Amino acid sequence: STDLTSTVGYDSIIQHLNDGRKNCKEFEDFLKERAIIEEKYGKELINLSKKKPCGQMELNTLKRSLDVFKQQIDNVGQGHIQLAQTLREEAKKMEDFREKQKLHRKKIELIMEAIHKNRNVQYKKTMEVKQTCCCFLPFGLQRRRGCTQVLLHLPSLSRFWQLFVKLAQTKSALEDSDRSYQQSVTTLEKVREEWQKEHIKACEFFETQECDRISYVRNALWLHVNQLSLGCVQNDEKYEEIRKSLEMCSIEKDVDFFVNLRKTGSLAPAPVVYENYYNTQRNVTPARSPVPVPISRRGPLPTPTSAPGEPDYATVDGYSLV
Repeated sequence: STDLTSTVGYDSIIQHLNDGRKNCKEFEDFLKERAIIEEKYGKELINLSKKKPCGQMELNTLKRSLDVFKQQIDNVGQGHIQLAQTLREEAKKMEDFREKQKLHRKKIELIMEAIHKNRNVQYKKTMEVKQTCCCFLPFGLQRRRGCTQVLLHLPSLSRFWQLFVKLAQTKSALEDSDRSYQQSVTTLEKVREEWQKEHIKACEFFETQECDRISYVRNALWLHVNQLSLGCVQNDEKYEEIRKSLEMCSIEKDVDFFVNLRKTGSLAPAPVVYENYYNTQRNVTPARSPVPVPISRRGPLPTPTSAPGEPDYATVDGYSLV
């Protein structure tokens, strides 16, 4: 600003730096909230994998696949908890960075406040001295013009000398005031140069801080995205373990395993032999040794019929069985 005592530009810079600090705080809070979500989600996954049964009655290869599935879900939960801890650490780093910048900037602000105060005091003092000189100058000139008139019209010499002494005193006071004004201007110029020098240094420092802040936030955001991507890659690796275990799952092996585990024998029941209890003269077919037969579904047994010359078994001793 063209006004020497104005701090409009400086105040604008400080406001921008405070806004940047607020933005860092918002990102820090975002990381903390994301950490809470990740931790809660991880704990829920772990509780789910430990407490909720999933195929506990399965056998052999499919059971192994389900065990791997639950274990990897547990690992995914652990990964989310670790990610939550990582996010908290990143939030703490952001907080430390923000507070470090605040402390460094506070030192510069104190210096600038002191030099602003010194500049304003000196400027006010200079303007007061200048005003005094401006008041003395017309008074002295009026006195000089008055002396000529008095010299022509005063009835007594003593009055003339009184006016002359006052004129000399006024001139001396004017010269002292002028010297004081010159000294004040010189001092103010030195203060102005010092203030301008410190102001430039402060602006350079603030610019460096702002560059560091933008770079830090950019890198922090990039790192955060990489962490999320890494978490997804690690989760995909865990899911790949589940897919590999499912590739090893064999339907034939599981069926054979169940059969071998639960089998009760290797022979089918022997065929049922018909025996005639109504004709004791008939030769009964001797029992044969059981022979292994292939397991198959049997159809309905045929209805017994009488051989030629034999009595009808449907009626015995006049009683009908039908």
